[in-house]
Amino acid sequence: MQRFAMEKLVEWKDSARRKPLLLLGARQVGKTWLMQEFGRSCFRNTAYIRFDKNRQMRAAFERDYDISRILLAIQVHAGFSIVPGETLIILDEIQSCPAALTSLKYFCEDAREYHVVAAGSLLGVGDQRGTGFPVGKVDRMYLYPMTFSEFLNATGNEPMLELIRKRDWQMLRDFEDKFADLLRYYYFVGGMPEAVDTFIATKDFKRVRGVHKTLLADFRDDFGKHAPLDLKPKIEKIWDSIPAQLARENKKFIYGDVQTGAGARELEPAMRWLLDAGLITHVWRVSKPSIPLDSYKDDAFKVFFVDVGLLAAKAGLGAKVIIDGNRIFQEFKGALTEQYVQQQILAETGLHSFYWTAGKNKAEVDFLIETDGGIIPLEVKAERNLQAKSLKAFCEKFRPDIAVRTSMHHYYRQVVSYPPSENEKLPREYQLIDIPLCAIGTICEEAASPMS
Repeated sequence: MQRFAMEKLVEWKDSARRKPLLLLGARQVGKTWLMQEFGRSCFRNTAYIRFDKNRQMRAAFERDYDISRILLAIQVHAGFSIVPGETLIILDEIQSCPAALTSLKYFCEDAREYHVVAAGSLLGVGDQRGTGFPVGKVDRMYLYPMTFSEFLNATGNEPMLELIRKRDWQMLRDFEDKFADLLRYYYFVGGMPEAVDTFIATKDFKRVRGVHKTLLADFRDDFGKHAPLDLKPKIEKIWDSIPAQLARENKKFIYGDVQTGAGARELEPAMRWLLDAGLITHVWRVSKPSIPLDSYKDDAFKVFFVDVGLLAAKAGLGAKVIIDGNRIFQEFKGALTEQYVQQQILAETGLHSFYWTAGKNKAEVDFLIETDGGIIPLEVKAERNLQAKSLKAFCEKFRPDIAVRTSMHHYYRQVVSYPPSENEKLPREYQLIDIPLCAIGTICEEAASPMS
């Protein structure tokens, strides 16, 4: 399989301002494989250290921060010389050795000629954000589950991926049924590398679901292994409530649905634990769509899983429900579609989404995305439905230059006129863009493109 994050790693390798790199992400998203493949393909050799299974190397880093001595210890461990520019040093499971995390500061200051990549769980590294964390001394990169584009590439559908990359909308329309089938496969399989690899090797949906169940069980085991004892039952209740919360038409997360009578004060530490572990993502509501959006968020939010396939498994949705036409959108009320869109935007663009509602939830725009060109409102439809009353209400109230709908419908771009406001003598226009769900990762490029 190919991960497109490899391109970012190559850019980091060749950068004159390179610092040690900290690769972050949830468990099982492929961090170790990516680092090792990077070393294999771009360096003469790789010195790999996994701290949770190597007591000697933990001791070597815990002694002091003399980089020349640490490099000698790495050479002894690896069995070959560490040559700048030719050797990649991988420090894996770095949360198991806080001193190794701190050492990145000294690699940056005293030995920047060496290529050092460290990886660990978001939760474990977050626990080390005290005086020893190398603030300002590391580059960061986040790895997410495989995107739909990576799924297409891995499953032998590179020509389909090329159509998306080129934004060849006519060809995408010609093959829209094929894209719809592949998208449903992705909704079931998701982007966890082991699940994708199992699907490629076996084409057996039961085995893929078995991978999902194992991953979900492993995550639950982590609750007991790594979370404070008093948080574990609360974490489990929040985790178990998410599919039902997303299944509602109003997807705002409600603490009272987790535990009767419980509120934010009681459950927020457990919620924070899941966020720090990278297992969930918050999409915050904003009171007004102004830049920066983060400054206008209020206390309401939606919660999404790390991966659409895991959400489908957690909800108990079988392959037949998902693959057989549009039943999935009736069974789960578009929850998987919003999960998919949020996941693709985060992984493809690196941008965090927000959302907006009118008073008393009379209208809701599913996502707001802040780009260099401004704020893009995005309404998500699960089928080919182009009714977008909430988006229309948003546009009439806030008058953006561009608005986007995404659905199973084909691409379309049109110019829509606003009625004149009290302060405008002439009508204003905005562009309404319909982007098919399979190509939602191109939203920033398409929004920045001029009207043809």
